[in-house]
Amino acid sequence: MGEDGRRGPQKSGPEHGDRPWRPVRPTQPPIGPAVPPQSRGAAPGAAAGAGQGGVEEWENPFVRWMRTPRPEAGPGIWRFGHVPRPPDQADRMSDRQLLGGAALALISGLLVWSLCWNGVITIWLWPLDWITLDAWRDTGAMVAAGYLYYGLFILLLVYVFGRIGRWREVWTRFLEPVLSAQQPDGTQEDTEAEDPVAWPELRAAGLVGEAEVLGGAARGGGMNDVDLARIARAWESVRARPDRLRAFADSVRRDGPAACPHPSGLRDIGRRAYRHDLVTGQVRIGAAPDDKRNPYAYRGGGIALEPALLGTGLLAVGPAGNVVSDRLTGPVAELLCLQALAGQAAVVVVGAAGAPLGDDDAYDVVIRIADPSSPHDLDLYGGTADPDEAAALLAEALLGGDEADWAHARPAVTVLGQLIGAYQSAHGTFPGVAELRGLLDGDRAALAALRRDCAAVAEGAPEDGADPFAADRAVAALRELDARERQLSRPGDVGARLAGRLAVLDRPVFARFFDTRGRGRQFSMRALEHPMRVRIVLPERTHAEASRVLARLLLAQFTAAAPARSDRSLFAALVLDDAARTASPESVRAIGRLRAAHAGVVLGLRGLDDVAEPVRGPLLAAVGCRMALTGVSTWDGRHFAEAWGAEWVEAEDVTHVPDVSGGLIRKLLRWVRQVFTGTKAMSRSVTVRTVERERWSASELANTLPPGHAVLSVTTVDGERTPPVLVDLHH
Repeated sequence: MGEDGRRGPQKSGPEHGDRPWRPVRPTQPPIGPAVPPQSRGAAPGAAAGAGQGGVEEWENPFVRWMRTPRPEAGPGIWRFGHVPRPPDQADRMSDRQLLGGAALALISGLLVWSLCWNGVITIWLWPLDWITLDAWRDTGAMVAAGYLYYGLFILLLVYVFGRIGRWREVWTRFLEPVLSAQQPDGTQEDTEAEDPVAWPELRAAGLVGEAEVLGGAARGGGMNDVDLARIARAWESVRARPDRLRAFADSVRRDGPAACPHPSGLRDIGRRAYRHDLVTGQVRIGAAPDDKRNPYAYRGGGIALEPALLGTGLLAVGPAGNVVSDRLTGPVAELLCLQALAGQAAVVVVGAAGAPLGDDDAYDVVIRIADPSSPHDLDLYGGTADPDEAAALLAEALLGGDEADWAHARPAVTVLGQLIGAYQSAHGTFPGVAELRGLLDGDRAALAALRRDCAAVAEGAPEDGADPFAADRAVAALRELDARERQLSRPGDVGARLAGRLAVLDRPVFARFFDTRGRGRQFSMRALEHPMRVRIVLPERTHAEASRVLARLLLAQFTAAAPARSDRSLFAALVLDDAARTASPESVRAIGRLRAAHAGVVLGLRGLDDVAEPVRGPLLAAVGCRMALTGVSTWDGRHFAEAWGAEWVEAEDVTHVPDVSGGLIRKLLRWVRQVFTGTKAMSRSVTVRTVERERWSASELANTLPPGHAVLSVTTVDGERTPPVLVDLHH
């Protein structure tokens, strides 16, 4: 059931032909209702609910998880149970100093008042004597004025010694929290109105019965975090389109927490390895140590990623084994798969076999390139019907990896467009790998056969219902073929170069893949308008160069398809576990345009050496989130240091010079000391100045990062930035 309560997907299928998309169901049964893993592993203090008191919160961890506060915090801070640090923590006085000073001020104030009251200090009475006459001294009005005067003087003493002893800060730090904890939080009605278990949004819309159904499922253990996020997402669609209200209500009454399901019918993935909070859409990747190099607000808190950050793009560099997969691409892939089940995202995860990117049953579509048992195939042209767009995507895949080939990119698009367009005019489909390779290589027989087919279409009479412009396109294709044959005789023709790059895909192991005649179940990036979970396994161990070509092809297809979606409510993401040799000037520009399309890419690299030198800086500038893990080289660290920039800090310069001050006696004593100790008396001078220094230098990134740590900076889609934060990836 879709978000509006209707069965099945809402749009036509993304596969070739008119067949609707049907995700492959795993062989295992769907996972039943489960408590979110993070609620079981959270500390008791963090998991304590803010709702009504009683036994219920302690008997049902899912209810505690729902009621756990998630305060607003800076970008990248794990908000589940987060406790903001008090302001100015570094500069405030210690508790002992504050209480000691307050006590000393109180004793001093009492001592002054005692001396004044006993007549030891009489100067405080002089103003009263100056303004009164002797005849007034014994009157009742004078007695009342005297007590008023005493009260004003006491208030003056309290104000003066209160300022000296900082009594106001003592009240704010120690007494006010105690009194606030003892006061009632509000009435029972106010508590229920803010309790997420009661579904106040549905009650406010008049869906009281539906709110009771969902609240009962949450209290009874029949709901999980994916159900909560999925129904919340469906409710957002109802608020955007009120005509869906009735279908939504019917679905909730009929199916309860299983309402508005994902097209696969699943309510959870099989096995979770990371901590998630689907209320905020975050996945925790580590914690920020209490280090002076970290921003104050981040110290001691958890660090998390979410679509609001991934929408700006993320680049992670870590050469140590599979640390990028274990600590970054794996958690992000699992988060996006959960959000896809909740109807919030569509994700394509690309990596080698064995990479820790989740089990196959966590995905709807699994494509194993070069594996005959793969149930799905990959569309070589990304689902487009435009030959020029197909030519641009394929040219990026074939020539985007090497700097020496970038100068041939534009001629390559022209050549591919000529041949692909002519083949489409003659046969109605795009050419397969073998056919396109032969045409690019200048096979005279293949070109002659294509010319005959185009001529037959141009000369044939149009049939009823046929495309009336097919003949015109065939005539234009003949002119393109004439131009292509003239280019074959010229030196430096790019066709041979393209044919050589395409040859890595024209292998027997890939024979059943990249079919263009609709004989297989093909996946294309045009399917990203559905909440899909796609896993593409590349044969990096046996066909490394072909895997690089396919990775570039998938990146080009994604950056072209994501902005072209008609419905951008889903967050679309591409996770490339190994993005080596995928960056080119065109792909870097395309990554920068994804932010406005509610889409993003996650790129993992073992080192920046896998990126051509001219685009290393532009790639770091195009992504909003940058991550350097333990083991980066000083060369890689230099690029990160330049991207993170510098900041103004106070530096102390200490100078030691021989002490020559004083008279004869002091000089004599210093001489005697030098004779017996062998050291000269030195004077020390300190100069404090403001200087500009790198936030993290290349040497620090390469040499001082502890194992299992990383330095991460993030940017939100709204433009809010954070300085680089040291992250412990083990917590």
